Amino acid sequence: MKRHLAVDILGFPFFTHCTKASLSDDRGLIEMLSQNIDYFKSKPAELPKTTILLDNGYHPEKITQALEEIYPQIMAKIQFELSAKPSKAEKLAKGQSGFVPVAARWVIERSNAWVERCKSLVKNFERTLARSNAKLKLCFIRLMLKRLATA
Repeated sequence: MKRHLAVDILGFPFFTHCTKASLSDDRGLIEMLSQNIDYFKSKPAELPKTTILLDNGYHPEKITQALEEIYPQIMAKIQFELSAKPSKAEKLAKGQSGFVPVAARWVIERSNAWVERCKSLVKNFERTLARSNAKLKLCFIRLMLKRLATA
């Protein structure tokens, strides 16, 4: 099973979606955004575009084409941005090697780490993707309630 998350700048979820592990990341993102297309349809056109940050495993042109078939005006409301990936020369200039964290990506990585703290989500015991998605949402609800309780 793969988990697809769309989170805000604080790491809290807008949308969640679970798919079979054999499904490509592009297809999973298309499914997640398609299921939540009403959010984008109701978004006023005069508001700034929602930026969706993607890692380099995604193909924005494929995703754009598929989403425009579902909702032709969607690209007036969203934009895709590939996260920066430091080149070998940039790493050498900074005296770094191997894995180098990219600041913008830590938002989603932090959200994934929060999910991993939910014991019921560490292993996938659910028989259906809908139940897995429900457990994912419950994990985030619990996290947000804990944050509210301490505020």
